[in-house]
Amino acid sequence: MLQPSPRRNRRGRLLRIGAAFVVLLAVAGYLAVQYVTGGTGGPGCKVVSAEDDGATYEFEPEQAVNAATITAVGTARGLPERAVTIALATALQESALRNIDYGDRDSLGLFQQRPSQGWGTPEEIMDPAYAAGKFYDHLVEVPGYTRLPLTVAAQRVQRSGFPQAYAKHEPDATLLAAALTGRSAATLTCEGRPAATRDKGPDAVREALVRDFGRDVLQPAGAEAGRARSAAPPASAGGSDGRTVTLPVPDDAGSAAGRDAGQRGWQLAHWAVANASALHIERVSYAGREWVAGHTDPRWRPAEGSDGDGGPGGAQGAERGAGAVRIVTAR
Repeated sequence: MLQPSPRRNRRGRLLRIGAAFVVLLAVAGYLAVQYVTGGTGGPGCKVVSAEDDGATYEFEPEQAVNAATITAVGTARGLPERAVTIALATALQESALRNIDYGDRDSLGLFQQRPSQGWGTPEEIMDPAYAAGKFYDHLVEVPGYTRLPLTVAAQRVQRSGFPQAYAKHEPDATLLAAALTGRSAATLTCEGRPAATRDKGPDAVREALVRDFGRDVLQPAGAEAGRARSAAPPASAGGSDGRTVTLPVPDDAGSAAGRDAGQRGWQLAHWAVANASALHIERVSYAGREWVAGHTDPRWRPAEGSDGDGGPGGAQGAERGAGAVRIVTAR
């Protein structure tokens, strides 16, 4: 019986080792891309309840960005927190808060809206702000939607084949809505990451703010959206280092939606934290508290030189929110 030659055995081992090395490189590359883009395996985000009931919800940066957009679009229309909760629960069920480009038949996006059913073009539906707006357009046409069970209100918009599925997401959606509307202060955190590149900056932050809230979000700061990246930001919208976006919060900032200035300020602050990975935001401060990217324990802490009286527990008056939200981008 012929025995395999030692040379052939060595060649086989080398081929197997080489193949295993290629697989390891591919896995490492995938994980690196996911980390950089904020996908699976990226630094996480967390919402904690302000009610001392121990409730929490953990999610990924991609999901946090989409949840913040859904919330901003709703509050920019002056809709109540209940509308935001319904929208968030719906998106949790339909897409897990991911802007997916596939689904049942021609369903797309956060809410799995169908171009063939008149929800818009595929390109429009894949725009989270547009998709959220279309959902709210239909929700406000449901008589008494704020008094209906969440699953009933969502189903009257979505016409889903699984109408009871929305109900299981109501607790998480309620937590998210409380934080992202600003009603619960200092309750949303993300690890984030201090980026070493400046391919994002104050202009990108302003553009994203306008995308989600509308141009009025920048009016108190006297800033303009869509500025050329080569243009220096105005002093009121960027610090002397060219890295800071400052958003003053007037006393009547939330009056259109029945909210006080503190809520408006915390909504903007939480929006910035949710977008930290996507926009390379390094630091956010408001009402005497500060969040800094890159911490494994990314709690809101008293800002330097502050007694930190803007702590968790809800936005309880305009005096707590007096001042401005400051968003500092990476160096």
